[in-house]
Amino acid sequence: MTTPAEQQQAAEQEQLSLSTAAARNLATTTKSAPQMQGISSRWVTRMLPWNEVTAGTYRVNRRLTYTVGRGRVSFIKTGADVRVVASTLTEVPPLRGFQEESLLTELASRFTQRDFEQGDVLVEAGQPIEEVFLVAHGKLSRIGAGKYGEPTVLGTVADGDHLGEEALRQDEPVWGHTVKATTNGTVLALPWAAFRQLLYRSEALRGHIDSYLTTHQQSVNKKGEADVELASGHVGEPELPGTFVNYDLTPREFELSVAQTVLRVHSRVADLYNDPMDQVEQQLRLTIEALRERQEHELVNNREFGLLHNADYGQRISTRSGPPTPDDLDELLCMRRSTRMMFAHPRAIAAFGRECNKRGIYPDSVEVNGHLLPAWRGVPIFPCGKIPINGGGHNISSILALRTGEDDQGVIGLRKTGLPDEYEPGLNVRFMGINDQAVMSYLVSTYYSAAVLVPDAIGLLENVEVSRHRD
Repeated sequence: MTTPAEQQQAAEQEQLSLSTAAARNLATTTKSAPQMQGISSRWVTRMLPWNEVTAGTYRVNRRLTYTVGRGRVSFIKTGADVRVVASTLTEVPPLRGFQEESLLTELASRFTQRDFEQGDVLVEAGQPIEEVFLVAHGKLSRIGAGKYGEPTVLGTVADGDHLGEEALRQDEPVWGHTVKATTNGTVLALPWAAFRQLLYRSEALRGHIDSYLTTHQQSVNKKGEADVELASGHVGEPELPGTFVNYDLTPREFELSVAQTVLRVHSRVADLYNDPMDQVEQQLRLTIEALRERQEHELVNNREFGLLHNADYGQRISTRSGPPTPDDLDELLCMRRSTRMMFAHPRAIAAFGRECNKRGIYPDSVEVNGHLLPAWRGVPIFPCGKIPINGGGHNISSILALRTGEDDQGVIGLRKTGLPDEYEPGLNVRFMGINDQAVMSYLVSTYYSAAVLVPDAIGLLENVEVSRHRD
């Protein structure tokens, strides 16, 4: 039996030239810069127009709006039992701003749970409105009559929406449309008789409802702003109406958010291992990439200024069948003027492509900054992996539609440039010193936010199923 030394000696006797393993000790390898899998296309950051915010805060001034938007109520589910969160009843327009918690709690207790199945008709057009419905789970279609009497889908309501509160503004309230279930689900129902009992008993509630009805008699345009009195088509010298444009007295302000980290590099590494690549520079490059990824995630998902959370409830619609169809995107686009772009998770884009294939439709393609992107009606659809896909059997996502730019009353990004030690626009790197362990520290910061100038600048297609495959 031969020893390892004898085996190596025998191999050297057979070898006729220097091995590559030995030769590499005298050679300089050709190497890449450090690579990072977490880098994405970051189309949201690249496509938003960025406005300079010199004071750190951006105020959005708007005209005074009299009509209150529709919010969404929340629910608590315990097993099969579903209850409405009492405080969220103020999201129903007639109760917006009502503060008496005890009365809201009593009102919430009077809702009864009612389950429905796909195809069930909850209410029929022309029937008296006798109940208010809160949609806890599921999807319902509002169906009306078309021009020639054929049934037409007027819209969709889903989780958190409500139906029937319009009875307050009618002398003889009747349903203006039929409500039919497109999925299984659950609603909570409140009889109008139960609400009237509370209304007669509570002076505070009566005063609040009277104020709501008075406000809604104000002459407003279709966006809820007070009409500007004008005269047109007149002849002679009639007396012209006087008018003024009122402003919102409590405009919203957006403060710049920040993403920060402290980059640490040992001085020995920075001194001795900088050839052929600067170690500090490479560490900084990868750190900045991570900060930019976090910045885009916040622009999409932050609860204060993120695009998903700042879409007005009046600008949100649900898919009619689950997967995103051409009909759904048409409805999303027609809700605003000058839609410049849409953002969707890549899987949502793939789901839309499947629906087009089933119909024999070929979506458009547009070139943006040298990239060929899918489009619909000429509006590019940018992939954005930061839009979440919620778990569950069908994997639900959303699609954003934006009008952008301050001049067009759209969506804008906010940042401050000219920072001390600025490394990139809106991002600075500040040297913090060297500690007793000879470790150098750098504070890396980026400042940003986003603002929606008017509610219809952003729309949201919700309940987009990205994993359903149908024949």
